[in-house]
Amino acid sequence: MPDQLTEPPAAARPERQRALTVGVGAGGLATADMVLNIGPQHPATHGVLRLRIVVDGERIISAEPIVGYMHRGAEKLFEVRDYRQILVLANRHDWLSAFSNELGVVLGVEHMLGMEVPERAVWARTALAELNRVLNHLMFLGSYPLELGAITPVFHAFREREELQAVMEEVSGGRMHYMFNRVGGLKDDLPAGWMGRVDKAVANVRKRLPDLERLIVGNEILEARTRGVGVLSRATVEAYGVSGPIARASGLDVDLRRDAPYLAYGELFGDKGPGRVVTRTAGDCLSRLEVLLEQVHVSLDLAEACLDRLVQLPQGPINVRLPKVLKVPEGEIYSATENPLGFNGYYLVSRGEKTPWRLKLRSASFNNISVLSEMLPGQLIADMVAILGSMFFVVGDVDK
Repeated sequence: MPDQLTEPPAAARPERQRALTVGVGAGGLATADMVLNIGPQHPATHGVLRLRIVVDGERIISAEPIVGYMHRGAEKLFEVRDYRQILVLANRHDWLSAFSNELGVVLGVEHMLGMEVPERAVWARTALAELNRVLNHLMFLGSYPLELGAITPVFHAFREREELQAVMEEVSGGRMHYMFNRVGGLKDDLPAGWMGRVDKAVANVRKRLPDLERLIVGNEILEARTRGVGVLSRATVEAYGVSGPIARASGLDVDLRRDAPYLAYGELFGDKGPGRVVTRTAGDCLSRLEVLLEQVHVSLDLAEACLDRLVQLPQGPINVRLPKVLKVPEGEIYSATENPLGFNGYYLVSRGEKTPWRLKLRSASFNNISVLSEMLPGQLIADMVAILGSMFFVVGDVDK
């Protein structure tokens, strides 16, 4: 009969016990795996994200993203508000992509109502969505080098953000949470002369963008910190449902604007349109940064094309007149859009009332952060911040 006090083999011990097992390392020194908490109050975690990592010396053995510190129960809040009020909440989970967040809700409701939106609203929505995408990407293009030790790029990125933020604020009245979409179109018509001011703002950003690019592209310190670091394979991308710039940097050529067109993207990504999908194949931190940088140029092209079309369109309504009490017919729909950070989907179930019976949110950042448990093991602690920052996430988008 075996001795009941005999310690079980290492493979049979729980992970927590293995993490604390003391062994003898090189030179006869006692060593032990150490459990570290990165966050939820760490500047590199962009808010209240927490990573529980187990390290052996300088090498990460395992990593577990622990989310939920910012959870506010958005999906339950949606269910007790009518379809106009939902937009106030729906644009807040990714505070860098507020306009894009609103689109998924209104597009789904309009489809269930069988509503045809005025053409001017379609093109104006597309222009604003692409300007919002540029604002999102510029934030990360400034903050990511900052996390790697370079402070100058963030000043250039914010200079360009303010240029575009001014025209977004003029048209909507908000700087971050625009609340400009409405079921059936937009809240108000575009201000007189606004399109000319947007053209000027886009031209100014294009003119000065090389200043930011010179600080990032070809920077030997940045490349040393990012090239070949945090490689994410295409197979892992597909297994975890990773989407957006992160997935395209690993060779997954998927973009809902081209593959499942909505708004005016069918024409913009057509044979003669300026739209194109930016991809890389290396899947490392540098590739993710390069995709983000190139996408800024594509979005500026798309915004300009939308403005050119808006100038050509005759004056007319920007929205559809709605009844005082808006009720959506009974049924269900899944409405997905290509948000700046990836797939943003709303699964709406209606029972014919003025509030949804169920409105499920599929946010991009949740899947994009979940994959860290596969990416971080085997990496150095010194590279963890570089990898984490390259995932381009918003904690509110993770926690909903």
